[in-house]
Amino acid sequence: MNLSRRALLGAAAALALVAPVGSVAAAPEVATRFSFVTGGRPVNILIDSAADPAVEHVANSFAADLELISGSTPALMKDAVGATQGPIVLIAVKGQSALLDRLVANGKIRTDDLDGQWEAFRRVVVRQPFAGISQALVVIGSDRRGAIFGTYDLSQRLGVSPWYWFADVPVVRRANATIAIPQRLEKPKVRYRGFFINDEDPCLSGWAKKKFGGVNSAMYARVFELLLRMKGNYLWPAMWGKAFALDDPKNIPLADAMGVVMGNSHHEPMLRAQAEWHRGAESGAKGGAWNYETNAENLREFWRGGIERMMAKGDGKGYESVVTVGMRGDGDEAMAEGTATELLERIVHDQRAIIADVTGRPASQQPQVWALYKEVQDYYDQGMQVPDDVILLFADDNWGQIRRLPANGAPDRAGGHGVYYHFDYVGVPRNYKWINTNQIEKIWQQMDLAYRRNARAMWIFNVGDIKPMEYPLSFAMAMAWDPEALTPAALAAYPQDWAKATFGVDLAAPIGQMVTTYSKYAARRKPELIDQDSFGLGGIRDNGLDGGEFGGLVAQWDELEARMLDVRNRLRADQRDAYFQIVEFPITALANLYRLYYAAAWNKALAARNDARANYFADQVEETFRRDKDLTDQYHSLNGGKWDGMMAQVHMSYVIWNDPTQQTMPSITRVAADTPADRRNQKPVFVPGPAIDDAIIPIEAVDFTRANDANGLHWTTIANLGRTKGAVVALPQGQAATRQSDQVRIDYEIDVKRAGPAEVTLYLAPTLDTLGGEGNRIGVSIDDGPVQMLQFGLEATGGAQDTPAKMAWADAVRDNVMQMSAPLGQVTAGRHRIHVWRIDDNMALQRLVFATKPVAKSYLGPATLGRG
Repeated sequence: MNLSRRALLGAAAALALVAPVGSVAAAPEVATRFSFVTGGRPVNILIDSAADPAVEHVANSFAADLELISGSTPALMKDAVGATQGPIVLIAVKGQSALLDRLVANGKIRTDDLDGQWEAFRRVVVRQPFAGISQALVVIGSDRRGAIFGTYDLSQRLGVSPWYWFADVPVVRRANATIAIPQRLEKPKVRYRGFFINDEDPCLSGWAKKKFGGVNSAMYARVFELLLRMKGNYLWPAMWGKAFALDDPKNIPLADAMGVVMGNSHHEPMLRAQAEWHRGAESGAKGGAWNYETNAENLREFWRGGIERMMAKGDGKGYESVVTVGMRGDGDEAMAEGTATELLERIVHDQRAIIADVTGRPASQQPQVWALYKEVQDYYDQGMQVPDDVILLFADDNWGQIRRLPANGAPDRAGGHGVYYHFDYVGVPRNYKWINTNQIEKIWQQMDLAYRRNARAMWIFNVGDIKPMEYPLSFAMAMAWDPEALTPAALAAYPQDWAKATFGVDLAAPIGQMVTTYSKYAARRKPELIDQDSFGLGGIRDNGLDGGEFGGLVAQWDELEARMLDVRNRLRADQRDAYFQIVEFPITALANLYRLYYAAAWNKALAARNDARANYFADQVEETFRRDKDLTDQYHSLNGGKWDGMMAQVHMSYVIWNDPTQQTMPSITRVAADTPADRRNQKPVFVPGPAIDDAIIPIEAVDFTRANDANGLHWTTIANLGRTKGAVVALPQGQAATRQSDQVRIDYEIDVKRAGPAEVTLYLAPTLDTLGGEGNRIGVSIDDGPVQMLQFGLEATGGAQDTPAKMAWADAVRDNVMQMSAPLGQVTAGRHRIHVWRIDDNMALQRLVFATKPVAKSYLGPATLGRG
């Protein structure tokens, strides 16, 4: 289901007969429902013989989709409708279709509202469009991608998932397929929407070599199709030792023929892969240092080659591209010590001169982007001047927190602003490449903020190997198409809607709940950051072992895996492969990893006491380590080995930020000593932990007593955002700071059992001050007491954590939380009210912990989990 459309129409309107849009010919010429398959026979498809290759490609793809649905092959006709008497689907681009022009001339359709639109489409059902044809569904694009998106949207509504190939989502065979056709104009809200294949060794690279013989046009054909089916238009190709243009000469023409806009990553200027610089004669690079101060002439010649290659299409326009400008150091490093602003301004000036000279038109007419990634943002912060037509692409901190955005009321730029956002990363404080650990709720909070602050020219997501990011990427692309449609209610509905589209209505609710719960658990701490010391054990009691917080986490994973297995048993056989990839493997693999480290923690604790129960846990470590390999092997054997190599990423026993060289089991110790042999592998007994201390009151932020809305701001619950129950956010985002006198606050009533000096700790989702100030502020008070201002300044870093702000940032992203505490003075027993005050934007409150005694350290906070 297309969420954007669903959120706009509402559940009832989506199935209603929609009145014709103003420019559509009035009924009776227009109908609103259309049958694509009748009695097992699909409709035929019509395009112009002179149609753009991208239109012909999508027509062929749509014909293949109808064959999957019906079991029969539709005819793809050009210009003439032949002898067919039944309904047809006409796919056309305004201004490029003689067939469409005939319908307009005959008064069947009007297309005025498509003039000048970017990637817009409208579908109209027309009775008797041509002689002998009873009915036609006309897909009208304002341009070629508008026609593509309008067609692939039909495929998705008919039950062909964008992931039908890339995740083996099955298509249900039907003898009859009829759907309602909304007849309004639809268009994207973000201009360039796409993803970046990155850090793709060893997984995607190894898989592609086995499946396609390399990262080549055969592989990219599948990638381009996936992108377009999700209504994306822009791609940064794989770059670890890869050169998109050189590795397969078919790559660039294929992208253009399918309608994909190509670019290169944040540190690969002028449509040149960084690998090309090191391939010398193969790419025409003259060599020397990647240094503009010492080797400018060779670099300019190298960059000119990239633009000349773009123009090699020979039509005067070139292959459709967005050119990355600027420069970073070789190998995705900083270009220079400090901030060489004047040098970078000169580089951009010279690059634009090359663009103008090679294309024969002003540089402003060629789309360009300057990526403010890592240290490059310092140039922007210090006032570097960039031509107004260049897209300024802000970046997150590689961990999901956007670093900078346009200020409220900032002047519009001709090029606009965008965001580069990570789902996968290689870098400090540690790589995370193995598995999906992204919450759509966090993606929504950050990208909604970006949209509200006018970053609407480009959204591009670093997805690593593409798999296993099926779920967050689907969400991100749907949001990029129409951020305004993704209201908090639509966000809450998305998991079930996605599950319905992927696995059917019967299991949509439990699967939607599972992917949400999985995402929350996985995001608490990236698996590469977990080891036997990450979470606390309750300890060794007289009557058994107290699993503590670590045991509680394992119990949560056990329960989630049990739910997953129950649903798996209710699936059709043809759904099992997709379910394993998207739902089963992530849940089981991460649950198994938690069990492995939990066992390793107990082995370490018990072996230190020469306790023979350590041996039981040593066996568990070995068993779960074997299980990890078995799960990977099972993934690689799916569908006849289709995905062999895709899950080859090392993901345990990290000792530094970068990859271990191989998958290594945690160290274990076996205890023998004088323990009788029959007791050396004794299974331990677990007992409940201590009772909750009534001097400590944990509160979930979503369980507020009263919300005081003012200044046009409304406190809104975002369920599941963060590590526990959810978070509260003042919406709409992107607004200026408020004052205490504005009274934008949220209240929590508590019943204090024990009097004493009190402290309250706020747990918030990690965020950054996107205006470049001293950090975001939030206020807290109790009863009628003064408001204390809490400010948390994090400094994102790609290098050493050598300042307090950088260390605080590293802690926040490792733990996926910010904690701020305020002393409240002496508090009496009885009823009290805590007030949390909205001051700055971009703050998402998850929990509060009120205490009249010191609180023992724990990962999620006190009294969050049951004991296991």
